[in-house]
Amino acid sequence: MPNTPANILYVDDDPALGRLVQRVLGREGREIIHVTCADEGFERLAVGDIDVLVLDHYLGDGTGLGMLEQVAAGVEAPPVVYVTGSTEAAIAVSALKAGAADYVLKTVGEDFLELLSNAVEQAIMTSRLRKSREQAERELRAAKERAELALAEVNHRVANSLALVAALVRLQASAVADPAAKEALAETQGRISAIAGIHKRLYTTDDVRFVEIDSYLGNLASEIQASMSLDGSAADIKLVAEPIRIPTDKAVSVGVIVNELVTNAAKYAYRDREVGEIRVKASQVVPGTFEIIVEDDGIGWTGEGKVHGTGVGSRVIAATASGLGASLNYEAVAQGTRARLQIEI
Repeated sequence: MPNTPANILYVDDDPALGRLVQRVLGREGREIIHVTCADEGFERLAVGDIDVLVLDHYLGDGTGLGMLEQVAAGVEAPPVVYVTGSTEAAIAVSALKAGAADYVLKTVGEDFLELLSNAVEQAIMTSRLRKSREQAERELRAAKERAELALAEVNHRVANSLALVAALVRLQASAVADPAAKEALAETQGRISAIAGIHKRLYTTDDVRFVEIDSYLGNLASEIQASMSLDGSAADIKLVAEPIRIPTDKAVSVGVIVNELVTNAAKYAYRDREVGEIRVKASQVVPGTFEIIVEDDGIGWTGEGKVHGTGVGSRVIAATASGLGASLNYEAVAQGTRARLQIEI
């Protein structure tokens, strides 16, 4: 096995063996630094640039296990090859438990030096592979953080742009005299705001793949309520939602559908009276299936027959639910309307 250039610190209280190790292992770029006690070893480690520490078990002031434990507990510690002249397995086991990368039995002859050279080489290669992996992981984390920051900035700008477009549409609606055109623009403004709400959630979350549906629907309900108040509607929106995470692309479609259902209820369910309640419920009925119920206590509609208004809202709901792969059903209730949306997540 060819030797890898490296700095090796050899701690052994035997000067003659130290010189022999320096001569035999100090080839092809290896520099063997020999010290005779743990204190000198710590001093040299503090200087840095040590790739492997070769540590003898029997030192003049004790054993190498104490030094091994301190070295292994340090930050950026070099791998340790533990050398012992004892055949007791317990010493080797203790060294490995204390953090040694390998151990070598000290014997008389060339076998010891060959085994030590191989152990050092293996420790160097393992250490460099570990450092390369750690460096790659650090670079990957840094790249991920940069990508997340960039994505958050994109979502922030998209949300701001959509909010600006929604404001411009509302401004245009206020300048239009035709009631039908005014209503159409108001509906468009609501749809834009529903999508903008998703992007607002995305630039404040740690995971852009998912949206917490309870928080998102809470913000959406508040925005719809505020918009309806500006238009003179007194319908009260009540939300009960479980904290469920759903994929972002599905959350966008859910927001569009809920916006349409709630807006339709506010516009058409209470034509015979001033005050009404619109209830939005979100829950996970079974694992993998998410359900939203939008219901009111107004005049009632079963989803059949002539639609109120232009029918654009109903077409938007049907098309969005179809694209979502969801089922939307209107259920018979004693009073009002109940729409149930079920989505596989």
